[in-house]
Amino acid sequence: MEQATLGGGCFWCLEAVYQQVQGVEAVVSGYAGGHVPNPTYRQVCGKDTGHAEVVQITYDPAQVSYRTLLEIFFTIHNPTTRNREGADVGPQYRSIILWHDAEQRETAEAVIDELNASVFSDGIVTEVEPLDTFYEAETNHQDYYETNPSRPYCRAVIDPKLKKLRQKHADKLRGAVA
Repeated sequence: MEQATLGGGCFWCLEAVYQQVQGVEAVVSGYAGGHVPNPTYRQVCGKDTGHAEVVQITYDPAQVSYRTLLEIFFTIHNPTTRNREGADVGPQYRSIILWHDAEQRETAEAVIDELNASVFSDGIVTEVEPLDTFYEAETNHQDYYETNPSRPYCRAVIDPKLKKLRQKHADKLRGAVA
């Protein structure tokens, strides 16, 4: 098993998406990229800790590649806006890839270069940094969509991302026929 750590807006959105992907064994919402040890959700939302809301994905590289995880990442959020994703605004919502090793860094940089050349004329602002420390978010932030699918935020924000996932990456979803 390997891990990937990604931030692209609210962690609830990324968690709901990656839980659908074949080869993903676990998705944990949390915080990374900041300077305050063991931050709380309230502290991160205060915008003074430097952390982004992220998910840490544990996946089987024999079933899903890191590149595929990144392709999905760039499909389901807007990587051309700094410190925001839709109505969620602030540095905690920034687009960030926190690499675990040099191969992940190189893959992330290559995917960004390819997408800047072919898809995103506004230019990708996603940060690519080494992962220092990942802090798991509070229990009420784990499996949020799964336990709250009818909440207004889930309907208005997460459902469209899941729809886009199904449209663009149907062959990568759990139960898809290879």
